[in-house]
Amino acid sequence: METKDLLKKVRKIEIKTRRLSDHIFSGEYHTSFKGRGMTFSEVRPYQYGDDIRAIDWNVTARYNEAHVKVFEEERELTMMLMVDISGSESFGSKNQFKKDVVTEIAATMAFSATNNNDKIGLILFSDQIELYIPPKKGRSHVLRIIRELIEFEPKSHKTDIAQALKFLSSTQKKKAIVFVISDFISEDYEHTLKIASKKHDITGIRVYDIREEKMPNLGMVSMLDAETGVTQLINTGSKSVRINYEKYYQEKLKYFKETFSKSGAGVVNTRVDESYVTKLLGYFKSR
Repeated sequence: METKDLLKKVRKIEIKTRRLSDHIFSGEYHTSFKGRGMTFSEVRPYQYGDDIRAIDWNVTARYNEAHVKVFEEERELTMMLMVDISGSESFGSKNQFKKDVVTEIAATMAFSATNNNDKIGLILFSDQIELYIPPKKGRSHVLRIIRELIEFEPKSHKTDIAQALKFLSSTQKKKAIVFVISDFISEDYEHTLKIASKKHDITGIRVYDIREEKMPNLGMVSMLDAETGVTQLINTGSKSVRINYEKYYQEKLKYFKETFSKSGAGVVNTRVDESYVTKLLGYFKSR
């Protein structure tokens, strides 16, 4: 992509997602994800209604007037965005590919974290770790993350969520807010998710397309598997083919929901042609 076109696209995404994070998500994000605890802020004169357990007796004795300790939330957190950039993300039957929606969601989350003075890191993965950007603060850092989401070309087109979760556990020693953004057309990540969820606050955001739920009857169709690169001639007119396709899809969906639920992780499902804003706000409010 030409530098001029890339910057134009980055700016467009920034304007849209920053508006969402500024006016919609920041308050919900702050409420949903708490800091590490309470830290001492100051001492002030006692006021009617204050908790007597907060009285600082040393200061009270010194000034011969009741004073209380004031504490505030230790707010600074680290957000890790784990983004699936495998071949299946380049699918879309409507006006957008899944990867376009994934980029917008990741950018919105990043700006929401920035508004709360939190650090943001990025892990781009396929069946391997394609790119790791350590957590940092600031607008320029978020813009770099958006640039990578737009233009990064993966070495592999396959998916391995377990591998990405292992990398998360090995690099993030302190608790982080983690958003795994993928279509979750993968398996065998239950064990690694369970381990990672014990340390981190994890949410799986599943982005999918309406055409992935059911196969339409279009007769004989040549189909390319974006992850393996294999092209096959599929008889979509066959009822058994369509039933098996839907069964495969439902098995992957069930595994995703049950695995995240058992691990105590959060779940968001958003279709490409739906409002991810509504889905995310509903999730934040339910926490």
